[in-house]
Amino acid sequence: LTADQYREFDGRYNQAKCAMQDRAEKISTVLATLERDMELLCLTGVEDRLQEGVAQTLKGLMDGGIKVWMLTGDKLETAISIAKSSQLVSKMQEFHIFPAVTERQDAQKELNNFARVSDLPLVIRGEDLELLMKYYSTEFFELAAQCPAVVCCRCSPTQKAEVVRLIQERTGARTCAVGDGGNDVSMIQTADVGVGIVGKEGQQASLAADFSITQFSHIYRLILMHGRYSYQRSATLGQFIIYRGIIITVCQAIFSAVFNVVSIPLYASFLYIGYATNYTMFAVFSLVLDRDVPPRLVISYPELYKQMKGRP
Repeated sequence: LTADQYREFDGRYNQAKCAMQDRAEKISTVLATLERDMELLCLTGVEDRLQEGVAQTLKGLMDGGIKVWMLTGDKLETAISIAKSSQLVSKMQEFHIFPAVTERQDAQKELNNFARVSDLPLVIRGEDLELLMKYYSTEFFELAAQCPAVVCCRCSPTQKAEVVRLIQERTGARTCAVGDGGNDVSMIQTADVGVGIVGKEGQQASLAADFSITQFSHIYRLILMHGRYSYQRSATLGQFIIYRGIIITVCQAIFSAVFNVVSIPLYASFLYIGYATNYTMFAVFSLVLDRDVPPRLVISYPELYKQMKGRP
């Protein structure tokens, strides 16, 4: 295009964008006058496909009572498309897209509007999230925690880590961050548990994480089965260690009280060591093999993960 052709087109295009009626039709008409008699030179495309089992994994996590947040650097339209294709939200479900805000007063107004629809999945941009975290972090995260799903798009690596940190502080919840690229390292290290996926984007995430997997679908077994078993066994072992210590302590306290608080041990040292070693050793080996529910049922019914909440 020559400079004169572009100036003429730009004037008509801006005028069409400012139209109060039939704006979309007028814009299309202006574009049609320019996009004609053109020759296609080349066409390129990049396909960003989801791994297999992503939708089933996310559904299982949500059925298990786990809140899922998607933090991505993609633009708004791409983030919504990924959320639908991964079934983070159903295709027919409505979103609440947080409007763009630049001032504190506007942020407060939109936050009040969001409070009335906090039962819908939330989609928010990184720049709007930055403003809310600066002025209304407590109110925002309390409302966002009630949403069935949250999608944060156009997020920088620093923002991802800040979101995880504020979720921990404002809601008191345990966080697990999952990522596959170098831009997810800060988020993985900030979370209570970090999971890195070895993929085409390198191994930075897997090297910085607590657990390394090759497929996103492996998170299903990692959390819902192995995590549940580990939590149950650790809680039972903790109670057992406390019980063992109480037995030794109470016996020694009664003995000392009966004999005028004498500083003589009730048992010889080798009895203490033998009791603590053997009694604990057999219990640990039994707890390693302890399973209240077979793995097949744990995988089939992710709702069993909810039983762990509120237990010691």
